[in-house]
Amino acid sequence: MKQPRAWQRMLSGRRLDLLDPTPFDIEVEDIAHGLAFVARWNGQTIGDYAYSVAEHSLLVEDIYGQMNPNAPTKWRLAALLHDAPEYVIGDMISPVKAAVGPGYGALDDRLMAAIHIRYGLPAQVPVAVKKQIKKADKISAWLEATQIAGFTRAEADKFFGKPDPKHAESCKIRLRPPVEARNDYTARHAELLSQM
Repeated sequence: MKQPRAWQRMLSGRRLDLLDPTPFDIEVEDIAHGLAFVARWNGQTIGDYAYSVAEHSLLVEDIYGQMNPNAPTKWRLAALLHDAPEYVIGDMISPVKAAVGPGYGALDDRLMAAIHIRYGLPAQVPVAVKKQIKKADKISAWLEATQIAGFTRAEADKFFGKPDPKHAESCKIRLRPPVEARNDYTARHAELLSQM
């Protein structure tokens, strides 16, 4: 029986093997493009544009930096890249990830390791850093839930935890064309790499 295809052709011309991804097949332009067209919340948000994973990633990196102003640049880059595998596997909401099971996590881990190595990060981010990035991710999810996804503050508090009031008041969700999110993601990635 013929093996099913487990690779994807990227716009850069790279052929990314999902079962055995290598750092050589990772390009930030592919990541930024894919993430700019992947909708958070399965597209169930208000506005004329979907809220993209690229936009979310920019917000998470910003929140992480606010929470950790003295963090090394490499961990800010890790925050920007925290959802990078979704450029090929999409953004599955947590209930779908739970239904899919551990195979999703293994695929995500393989892609993340290749992405990290490609950009000079360790394959595995230290647990303490990962927890801080996750905290920024939950703050972003709370903001998205209450500003564009129809959640009440009480619902968001229950699912994502109460954010620091300074984030709840100062961070605003931006809905804009994918090309703008893509360009800003690529630019921020280049800026962080230049500081490492």
